[in-house]
Amino acid sequence: MVTPYRPTMTDVTTRQSQENTAFETRPRPSRAPRRSARAPRPRHANALALIAGIGLGLSVGLAFVGQSIASFGTAGGWFTFAGRLTGLSGTYLLIIMVLLVTRLPWLEETVGQVRLVHWHRTVGGWPIAIIALHVVFITLGYAEASHVGVLSEFWTFLMHYPDMLTATAAFVLLVVAGVSSIPAVRRTMKYQTWWAVHLYLYLALILAFAHEIKTGVMFIGHPLTLDFWIALSAGALGTVLAIRFLRPLARNLRHQLRVTSVREEAPGVYSLVIKGRNMTRFEVAGGQFFQWRFMARGLWWHSHPYSLSAMPRPPFIRVTVKRLGMQSLAATRLKPGTRVFVEGPYGVFTRHARRGGRVVLIGAGVGISPIRALLEDLPERTDVTVILRASTIEDLVHRQEVTQLVSERGGQLHEIVGSRKKVHLDGKALRKLVGNVSNTDIYVCGPAGFSANITETLMRLGARHERIHQEAFAF
Repeated sequence: MVTPYRPTMTDVTTRQSQENTAFETRPRPSRAPRRSARAPRPRHANALALIAGIGLGLSVGLAFVGQSIASFGTAGGWFTFAGRLTGLSGTYLLIIMVLLVTRLPWLEETVGQVRLVHWHRTVGGWPIAIIALHVVFITLGYAEASHVGVLSEFWTFLMHYPDMLTATAAFVLLVVAGVSSIPAVRRTMKYQTWWAVHLYLYLALILAFAHEIKTGVMFIGHPLTLDFWIALSAGALGTVLAIRFLRPLARNLRHQLRVTSVREEAPGVYSLVIKGRNMTRFEVAGGQFFQWRFMARGLWWHSHPYSLSAMPRPPFIRVTVKRLGMQSLAATRLKPGTRVFVEGPYGVFTRHARRGGRVVLIGAGVGISPIRALLEDLPERTDVTVILRASTIEDLVHRQEVTQLVSERGGQLHEIVGSRKKVHLDGKALRKLVGNVSNTDIYVCGPAGFSANITETLMRLGARHERIHQEAFAF
């Protein structure tokens, strides 16, 4: 059924502990001070794109260093040149592919994880193909120059050229990571397995480095080109270490996060209240997510993306988790005092993405959690309509809190409750609930199928693609 919002306040049951009362909605002036996440900075993202383009041009240009016009006329000359060109460009694209998912702050806060992962996957197949061509071209070139067979030359490479075995191992690791990224293969893998396999990309880059500088003609006797390539490789490795390890380590040492309580919000959905130090310095926007690593048995060695389900109430933050697999089940059984390690915040599913004063928030299932946090973080005068979808009333996560937040704003709340076969959130229903969507910012969060259907329906109703905002955690 469709239940329109009525401006009546919902009674809030008094909680006995500070942890449980920390996230009940309350008038804004009484909230503890906190830092907001930085707004997107497109100029910085554009500058990084320009630098990446210049780096690609310089890397391709290295293939011409030490290459004379006469060398093209020698046996295997063209193959050898093509091998150097594909080797340099393929390795550079591999570095870019890694940096795209390193979550550079200036880039991630402007572009968002969804687009970065999409670009990573788009680029991903090219380094493997280009480096494979490098192997083929170099082998053909040297085989022609030596007047031997291709297989014989390849065996000579493996047995007698410096660091060629490690380079071969690097290529094999690269292929394994590439195969695991094929959608049909990826869907059959657990997240932990996929994550571990993708660590091979870093190992592949390290193993290939010595081979490049020891056998590359463009580096031998050319110190400037050698310095450029070393600086490029060291810079990429340093960036990964700084952003993915040192920065999170410093933040977690500062905040010292620990679980204080776990409570059930809806059937199979649990909220974890976490306490930390210096939480007024905890920068986050409503709708963003963190990579959470719970330092408990079976959980500490990998992380999972969960959105905050409320803005921080120093010294507390809260995340809401749906019990789907063994890992999320274990997370809902964490004991108070368990250490928590986070990376982030990430994502552009925030108030900064909106382009106007009218906003529609649509959430389903546990996707209501980031909707609730975003609702709390929107500017005071925003015209807000909230649509929540669930099979039963009990499945409406944080229903009481959302109701009170909408009431404070004088907005509209619609609850779509019932079986999907009987109660439809289709174009007719959306048009009735939302009205004109052409100049409206619409935030959608829920299961992948739900979000895709809602987005398609909104586009048919006239919504502008750039004003439909989503966040996805698919790996």
